[in-house]
Amino acid sequence: MTGAIQVAGVVKKFGDVTSVDGLNLTIPQGSFYGIAGPNGAGKTTSIRMITGLLEPDAGTIEVAGVSVWPNPRRAKALLGYVADNPPLFGRLTAREMLDYAGMLRGMASADIRSRGDDLLRVLDLEADAGRPIADFSLGMTKRVGLAVAMLHSPRVLILDEPFGALDPVNTQVMEQMLQRFRQGGGTVVFSSHVLDVVQRLCDRVAIIAKGTLVAEGTVAELAPNGSLEEAFVDIVGGRDLAEGDLAWLSSSPA
Repeated sequence: MTGAIQVAGVVKKFGDVTSVDGLNLTIPQGSFYGIAGPNGAGKTTSIRMITGLLEPDAGTIEVAGVSVWPNPRRAKALLGYVADNPPLFGRLTAREMLDYAGMLRGMASADIRSRGDDLLRVLDLEADAGRPIADFSLGMTKRVGLAVAMLHSPRVLILDEPFGALDPVNTQVMEQMLQRFRQGGGTVVFSSHVLDVVQRLCDRVAIIAKGTLVAEGTVAELAPNGSLEEAFVDIVGGRDLAEGDLAWLSSSPA
């Protein structure tokens, strides 16, 4: 199994708190790979280390055979990254943001223009391309973030909670774009709390809890009963309300 991303023994601490504790992952090339876990599990920290935004305290990370540390610039050239709340320049228009991102990547002006036109059209942003991003909704901002991430045609696309704040129409468009990217040989990695989307799209899923990998495999392997959500709760440990908890909610109003 050829790995588009190899994570070995990665550790990250913030003061006395260990956010990621010896994480090991092999993400196959050309796969649609999901990362799931409860809040505070270390998903976003792990993604930030893979994308070269945060240096690990221990361990190694490779993207397409390139060590992210100490070569973050080389690795970033192979990656496209969409954060949960993309850090874009609000004063720029969507078109200007794409132009700026393309220039930072060293792309030719003609390629920036033609690819930007395609992305703005497919993501239904053409009519708003001249508006400042600061005026956009979160869903629109996420679509601009996806356009920026795909502009340079990366080999690996990493997305943190990509479907939050998107309406059903734009969710479908994003899913189709990610599938098209994968069919072209790219690798898609995304974290999400929306487990039905993870189950529908992903070849393999990693479940992280308390900074460690607690389960990994195909959806069929992780959820033999057919429900990834139920399997997830069983794996990370669910908590049922006790019989007397919040009993006042069922009492009659005074």
